[in-house]
Amino acid sequence: MPSQRVHFENDLGIRLAGIVDLPSEAPRAFMLFSHCFTCTKDLKAIVKISRGMARHGIGVLRFDFTGLGDSKGNFSETNFETNLADIRAAVDWLTTEHEAPKLLMGHSLGGAAMMASEPSIKSAVGIVTLAAPSCTKHLGDFLSSKNPAIEASGEGEVEIGGRTYMMRQQLLDSLRARDLKTEIAKIKSHHLIFHSRQDETLDFRHAEEIFELTGGAKSLVMIDGSDHLLVNQRQDTEFVADQIALWSTRCL
Repeated sequence: MPSQRVHFENDLGIRLAGIVDLPSEAPRAFMLFSHCFTCTKDLKAIVKISRGMARHGIGVLRFDFTGLGDSKGNFSETNFETNLADIRAAVDWLTTEHEAPKLLMGHSLGGAAMMASEPSIKSAVGIVTLAAPSCTKHLGDFLSSKNPAIEASGEGEVEIGGRTYMMRQQLLDSLRARDLKTEIAKIKSHHLIFHSRQDETLDFRHAEEIFELTGGAKSLVMIDGSDHLLVNQRQDTEFVADQIALWSTRCL
């Protein structure tokens, strides 16, 4: 099962890095996978799910948003809108080099960005969200609470997952201003929603709100006992990949 490192540019000319996980035979479809806030394409859960999808015959492009992982650019200059621009660039590259993605997937804030992008990705027939928020305002408020200097002086450092990131006021403004609930209601693709009631980072009510809001055929799957990053139960990533593969037969 081959994996290929790839690069492409966003509309600002910033070089983004990705990995394409391919099945051993011709893919029956391609999926685009976006990672969580301050994570990368190499997060263990993303790698395992992507490779699991490849075993089920679906090619996956997972990529790093601007300023994270192997992608170039300054993370402190990014926001929700730049994430959407990076997704557009990934769609364009996948369409040119392989075929337009029929399946979309996003983890946490990457799920929010993918839901906001779905109406404009005409090739999409299905979207999967994993531990995704139903709004983005809470993240802006959380970052402000972690370091009030961001709003007092326009920027400040925040520690997330043991690493320190410079955050600027424009990121908080972007997260607070987004009307994600209205965008979720515009989704018409089949929608598979994964979440855990034990997720201590993002409450299960977000999954319930997404289920109520999303406009296409929808399914909500609870990953019992799992955490936000799917690290405390080794079988969870395999379960997610298997469920997506089964679900995809209804929309592909």
